[in-house]
Amino acid sequence: MTVHRQIPDDAPGRPLRTVAVPGCTLAVSSLGPGRPGLPPAVMVHGLGGSTRNWADLMAELSDDVDAEAVDLPGFGQSPPPDDGDLSVSGLTRAVADCLEITGRGPVHLFGNSLGGAVAVRLAALRPDLVRTLTLVSPALPELPPQRSALPTGLLAVPGMPRLLTRLTAGQSVEQRTAALLDLVYGDPGLIPQERRADAVEEYRQRMELPYAMDVLARSARGIVRAYTEWGGQSLWRQAEQVPVPVLLVYGLRDRLVSYRSARRACQAFPDARLLVLPDAGHVAMMEHPLRVARAFRELVAEAGPGAAPADAEEMLTERQP
Repeated sequence: MTVHRQIPDDAPGRPLRTVAVPGCTLAVSSLGPGRPGLPPAVMVHGLGGSTRNWADLMAELSDDVDAEAVDLPGFGQSPPPDDGDLSVSGLTRAVADCLEITGRGPVHLFGNSLGGAVAVRLAALRPDLVRTLTLVSPALPELPPQRSALPTGLLAVPGMPRLLTRLTAGQSVEQRTAALLDLVYGDPGLIPQERRADAVEEYRQRMELPYAMDVLARSARGIVRAYTEWGGQSLWRQAEQVPVPVLLVYGLRDRLVSYRSARRACQAFPDARLLVLPDAGHVAMMEHPLRVARAFRELVAEAGPGAAPADAEEMLTERQP
């Protein structure tokens, strides 16, 4: 059932409601009431993120889609699932259940990082729920990973989150937030001061939750497990099964997902386009929402109703700011 209950949120104009799915309750955010006549879209954040990561892109696409963003179980305003399953498959089930219960599918599905892996699995297993797929730095198996991504991977090691907590005990929330922004942004110096302040407050609220570090650790283990899955459960194999048009967005300054994955991704998805942003990091939809929105509109225009699948090697590559 859908529960129309407003949840306090510091981001003005971002009303939240909850959707009860089997085993958990998901917080869902939008720009406001439903937008009749526009196709539905759903956006899924990455590890440690929340619906707020999509605010700018949602605003840019407000005349194009009726967009909602979902807080994955254990993140943002969503509590952890009852069974503690934070694997990629578990998160995929939660998003699929949300789409079925709310009756919004098929949707234009967006995913960033961990949310990208969830979106790929969902599009492969439930193509009836997806119209198009937009992936921003998707967490597809990359071995060996970038050296700068190793600290994130260490969260999956038993006991490591507790050790990291002790090692950072002397750092202020502002310092920890700055380190996170440095990791995910291509040029952290361009972040407006008000956005930094919002990020600090969100980080503070997050760390006050008793389950915060456990959820990060379990989710990190879920990513590592997905990287080692083979056969039909392999994310690369599932990418090959995605029948809908795909937009891939990569930043050349990404410290977590290497651009070298882009070529393999273009080859894996049957109908793929690639947007390259030279000055973007791991969260291009936050850094360059105008460019991502424009590429999404091109995707929809080209792959509209009745459009023939595009060549999987076709690239909508933007080389200049």
